[in-house]
Amino acid sequence: MTVTLETVEQETGPAPDAAIIWLHGLGADGNDFVPIVDQLPLAPHQVRFIFPHAPVRAVTLNGGLPMRAWFDVLSLQRGTREDLAGIKNSATALDALISREIARGIRSDRIVLAGFSQGGAMALYWGARASVRLAGIIGLSAFMPAAAQLAEELEPANRAVPIFMAHGSADPVVSPAWGEISRDALLAAGFSPSWHTYPMAHAVCPQEIADLSVWLGQVLDAHPPPG
Repeated sequence: MTVTLETVEQETGPAPDAAIIWLHGLGADGNDFVPIVDQLPLAPHQVRFIFPHAPVRAVTLNGGLPMRAWFDVLSLQRGTREDLAGIKNSATALDALISREIARGIRSDRIVLAGFSQGGAMALYWGARASVRLAGIIGLSAFMPAAAQLAEELEPANRAVPIFMAHGSADPVVSPAWGEISRDALLAAGFSPSWHTYPMAHAVCPQEIADLSVWLGQVLDAHPPPG
């Protein structure tokens, strides 16, 4: 059953002409990254930031405790079984959010799908498979779920979509090697991700935000709004 996601929203102007859908990490909620809005100066673009809350579900890795999660996590070891049903269900909910923004007057090529950690995993997963051309995809301290199926499931409309991937060199949660494998899977499928590393753990740092701000300005400039 498809879940309708509740969201927190902030707009940087009275008439948003772009949207950034930002997905939180495991156990957090949509409020987690709201403070980043003030750290990403994107004028003259007027941006609607959308921070969805993931559904509450039991997470195997955490002893079955219920928490907000985009999908169940069975292990942090690469190559273990993935919760494909949960991933696909969340992808359907994200697709509905993208469709809602289009219905609200935002062109798909002015919509960025972003996320941190498990949220970044969902952004990478669905961004490459979305049926409409997006402005960009952001995966911070993240990985690509179902990477083995990417080549057969990717959406040609998004093959040229800009992708910003960033990882902490000392990340003890999502291994940097896991991020690199995901980057390489995207490269092998014909994407051209921009890869960045920073001297940090499983976090976000000021230099990363500064680099991301420049990148976001570029991808929004590439498809300006009418007028």
